[in-house]
Amino acid sequence: MAEQASLTETSLSPPLDRVSVGRRLVDLPWWFVGIVIVIVWAGVTIATRPNFNEAFRWIKAGILVTLATSLVAYVLAIGLGLLTGLGRMSRNVFVRNFARMYVEIVRGIPMLVLIFFIALVGLPLVIDALHSLGEWFASIGLFAIANLLSGLENAAVPMVARAVIALAVTYGAFLAEVFRAGIQSIGRGQMEAARSLGMGYGQAMRHIILPQAVRNILPALGNDFVSMVKDSSLVSLLAVRDMTQISRLYAGSTFRYKEAFITLSVLYLTMTVILSLGVQAFERRLRKHE
Repeated sequence: MAEQASLTETSLSPPLDRVSVGRRLVDLPWWFVGIVIVIVWAGVTIATRPNFNEAFRWIKAGILVTLATSLVAYVLAIGLGLLTGLGRMSRNVFVRNFARMYVEIVRGIPMLVLIFFIALVGLPLVIDALHSLGEWFASIGLFAIANLLSGLENAAVPMVARAVIALAVTYGAFLAEVFRAGIQSIGRGQMEAARSLGMGYGQAMRHIILPQAVRNILPALGNDFVSMVKDSSLVSLLAVRDMTQISRLYAGSTFRYKEAFITLSVLYLTMTVILSLGVQAFERRLRKHE
């Protein structure tokens, strides 16, 4: 009877290899497979259809501008975000409130409006203020500095530089919150232990707290860089010749909107997928070391 029961159970249970195959199919990242299929289909279309191929040859000229703008702006945003994050935790009332005001202003205004304001209003106001400062230096006899400041011209600042500054200022506020959260994730005991060893606040922050905080927030920083690559398309409205601007010019001159914007969408998708995979690989490496 026992033999018969075991045979019955064996016949009713599915084979082990079939179960493992089914489990693998369920766990397969089908979303990623779908994205790869879309990218491959678009690549074949661009390679085999003349109109799409022509659109790609136009748009690829803006890839370097897009990546360079994003990278430079992000490096500046990291520095601004770190200073602002430290300012948010400062004991100085003025510094703490100024940093909080900057973060809240940026978070309360749409990014597109901020880019227009910083590039077309904020930067000219800064140059006018520098001109006034130059006049003051001239009044006290410092003519070398006065001539330097007075020689600054608003029209001499290219739109690419304005776009980089606008993106850096905008993302600096978001990264400030990332840095603040990373620093606050480190136990207060470590700061107290560093201070008990004779370190000053700056030394303890530089040698003990910040290295651990940066390690904790590296995945978030990577994800924000991917977001900046996508948001850099907004600078096309400042006539910066990135991928989006070239696509608009191509579509406007040829009326091939389908070819232009399908190619543009696939290029952005490919770039962000590659960057996201790099961030995920870096996260796995960090967890492995931990």
